Amino acid sequence: MRTLNRLKWLQAFEATARHGSFTRAAEELGVTPAAVGQLVRALEEWVGHPLLHRTRTGAERLTLVSESEEALEDISKGLDYLDSGLGKLRGRRARSVIVLTASQVLVMNWLMERLNRFSEAHENIDIRLNVTDKLMDVEHGEADLGIRCGPGDWSGVSKTWLMDEEAVLVCSPRLSGSHGPITPAWLAEQKLISDDTPHPGANFPSWKEVFSATGAPQAKLSGLHINSTSAVILAALSGRGVALVRRALVQHHIDTDQLVHLLPDHKWPLTWSYYLVMSQHARLRPDVKVFHDWLINDVLAENN
Repeated sequence: MRTLNRLKWLQAFEATARHGSFTRAAEELGVTPAAVGQLVRALEEWVGHPLLHRTRTGAERLTLVSESEEALEDISKGLDYLDSGLGKLRGRRARSVIVLTASQVLVMNWLMERLNRFSEAHENIDIRLNVTDKLMDVEHGEADLGIRCGPGDWSGVSKTWLMDEEAVLVCSPRLSGSHGPITPAWLAEQKLISDDTPHPGANFPSWKEVFSATGAPQAKLSGLHINSTSAVILAALSGRGVALVRRALVQHHIDTDQLVHLLPDHKWPLTWSYYLVMSQHARLRPDVKVFHDWLINDVLAENN
């Protein structure tokens, strides 16, 4: 009877022996060093003796005891055979799955079209989207990659800059089309759509700052307040008023004439940027690297 129920013990032991470190084995397996240590100790308890020498020379060093060396060769070969067998089961129809997380507003207004293009170019890689406005734990495997907009100071993940961001004024062409040239005075007469979604540290401008910068008359700053950026964009599309939003989220609507970019000579750059983040473990996967490089190049091509 094969003892394959102990496969996780063997994986942890083989990776630890190869790297000489619980920490590096954990990075490869996508778990914590403590979890690797527990799996190795469980295997040692089952065989009835230590499998690794544990010494400290500044950092913990792990080396095989003599009884483990011959067994390790068989274990390594066995794991390789298992991996090869699984590949044969999947055959030519083998598909990779990447778990990607992003906010709802980014998926709807920026990401989905890109995912369609990626799928056309890479039919053997499936993207599983986890759409959420909370910060998923990419570091510990809740997702392979994430697209985040912020200051870029997240710990425990590697990050690649995608693009900077700015705030822009937009409205429906139904609102602006019946008037002459769009002027600051015209702006002061419009209903304002305010995005009450928090932007901590982003230097997101207030309506008062916008009116001051554009020279618009200081009208009563009232209007529609919404605590969802997606709903703000929908309100602007439906002609409810003028919205102040992040440009990347409405660029497609501007390009397709669904929204008008108002007073484009005025710039409100944000201190937030967009980043592609991933765990150290995910970086080792070839399919993740394919998507990472493709998205970087796609964004660069669009912005050049």
